[in-house]
This record gives sequence, C-alpha cells and structure tokens, in this order.
Amino acid sequence: MRNKFILILGAALLFLLVLGIFWMPAVAQRSYGPAGSSLGFLHTLEYSARLIWHDGILTTPRDRNGSQISFIIEAGESVFQIADNLEKADLISSSQAFYDYTVYTGMDLTIQAGVYKLSPALSTVEISRELQDATPEEISFTILPGWRLEEIAGSLPTSGLEILAEEFLTAASMKPGLLDFLPQNASAEGFLFPDGYILQRTLGVDALIESFTRNFILHITPELRAGFASQGLDVYQAVTLASMVEREAVRMEEQALIASVFISRLQAGIKLDSDATVQYALGFDLSQNTWWTNPLSTADLQVDSPYNTYLYAGLPPGPIANPGESAMRAVAFPDESPYYYFQARCDGSGYHEFAVTFEEHLQNSCP
Repeated sequence: MRNKFILILGAALLFLLVLGIFWMPAVAQRSYGPAGSSLGFLHTLEYSARLIWHDGILTTPRDRNGSQISFIIEAGESVFQIADNLEKADLISSSQAFYDYTVYTGMDLTIQAGVYKLSPALSTVEISRELQDATPEEISFTILPGWRLEEIAGSLPTSGLEILAEEFLTAASMKPGLLDFLPQNASAEGFLFPDGYILQRTLGVDALIESFTRNFILHITPELRAGFASQGLDVYQAVTLASMVEREAVRMEEQALIASVFISRLQAGIKLDSDATVQYALGFDLSQNTWWTNPLSTADLQVDSPYNTYLYAGLPPGPIANPGESAMRAVAFPDESPYYYFQARCDGSGYHEFAVTFEEHLQNSCP
C-alpha cells in the first residue's frame, strides 16, 4: 500500500513537473510574447515563472497620473543599473520585475543609451519598449543668416525632420499666412528668421514655416519698423534691402556702411549694381557647387532677370535671402556716409573699399 502511494505521488509530481515545463512558458508567451532567442530552455522556464509571479506589477503603471520626466541612460550602463535607476526615479514599482522582463524578452541586449521622456503612467512593459529607441522627440535646426530657401531645404534631409526638401520649397513659395503685410505674390524668402530652433521631430511643413515666420515677427520691433520708415522703406522693402546687405557684407561691422551706400543710391536714383542680386538670379552653379556664383563673369552681369540690379533700377522684386537681425538693423539705422560705391578689397580679407565718386571707385579696382 505504501509503495502504491509513493508511485501515485511520484506520478502526480511528474505530471505537475511536466505541466509546469509546458504550461509556464505558454502562459508567459501568451502574456508577454516569445522568449528571447538567447535564452536556453532552463532559463526560459525560469524567467517564465518569474514573469508569472510578477504579472500585475509588469502591466500596471506605478502612477496613472504621473508626469513625464527626462531619464538618461549612459553608454555602458548595465541593465541592473538601469532597472535600479528607474525605480529610484519612481518610474517603475520593481527593478527586479523590469530586469526579469527585459531578460526574458531579450530587450536587455538592445536598450539604447540616450535621453528619454518617460512617465510612471506607463507600465513596466511599455517603459521597456520605450528604451529600445533613443531617437529624441525634439531636434535642433539652424538657419544661417544669408541662406536662401534652397539652402534651408538642402539642410532638411539630415535634420531629423520628416519633411522633404521639395515639400518645403513648395510650401515656402507661397505667401506666409502670418505676414499679411506682404504683397500677394510674395514667398517666404526673407522672412524665415535665421536662428537656432528646437523643433518637434514630427512637425509638419506648414507648422515649420510658421515657426520661422513667427520668430521673424517677434524680431521686427516697433523700433525697427520706425527705423525702416525713416529710410522711406516699408517692411517688405527693408527686408529686401537687408537681404542684399547680408549677402554683400562679409564682415558684420561693415553692414551699416554698406546699407548706407545702397540707401544713398536708391535716393539718388542710381542702380544698385549688387553682385548678390545677380548671384540670386543665376541660381545654382554646378561647376562651383554653390547657390552663390563667385566670381561673376561679364556675361553673368548681363543675365536678364528683374533681380539683376545691374540692369534694372531700384530694389529687386523681393528678398534674395533670409537676413539676420544685424542686417535688418543696419538698414533701419545705417551709418552716415558720403559713399555711393564699394567693392571688395584685393587682399581677400572680406573688407571693402568705399568711394564717393565713380572715378574713385575705379581706382579701387584690383590690378
């Protein structure tokens, strides 16, 4: 009788063991997906049992009303350290549960270093998945003073924004909605304010252009508007002139002096003769791989375009680039000078020689 009992007990235990071997992995897989390929049979059994034990801890957020915080994972941190730091940051309830889940799934091997936005309103399972992608939600984007629309578009493919260059150029070719003072046929050229921007990676093209133009509006202060008016210029004309100053002045300290030359020529009815406007009219130079051909040939100066200020008097039809704040201030508050001419010095310094008369201007020509 005793032997029969032992046999029954042994059979029962064997049944339970076999049941456990097949049942626990099946339950774990049904709830949390398949075990990682790096786990052997015994470890799969072990971690399946651990997940079943943790269960509610893994799928229940620590605080459903918790706020999002930044969480940093340094390169080389172990999954033990990450689990411990998550618990200390009150993002999860149990570092052990996090560790067991990531080991079971194999996520412990693919957690990326980086800065994350996490919340205790996420479950341990959800946080583990978030840590598989260190791609930031925000990106930094810079517009340099003097860039034209095509140069801004050219920087988009490597920016992290999900906006195609062609998509941007199409949207920017239309009048920005925020700038009701622009002519009806105006584009965004000149009004995408050069600055450093922190942007959402998923930002759409219209919202992107609005960010740039809104920044422009913030920088066009009543003081600047009054300065433009004192030069006999409205905002559109002033920005057009400032874009020329931005492209002509290699040295920022010469901007106000160059602005004074252009304004004096405008007031005297003399053509502006700006190389930068010809460069804009020519477009991209394949041989030089630039939007700003330099030097210009005699034939270049004859290109028939309303932007060619060697052929057509007055300001060009619109801005030729996006000027920075200093160039716009130079137009609003130009230096007082007697000059009507300038040209680049021959020493390659980026500075210019200025002249009152055309004869003096010729004397400043490089040999």
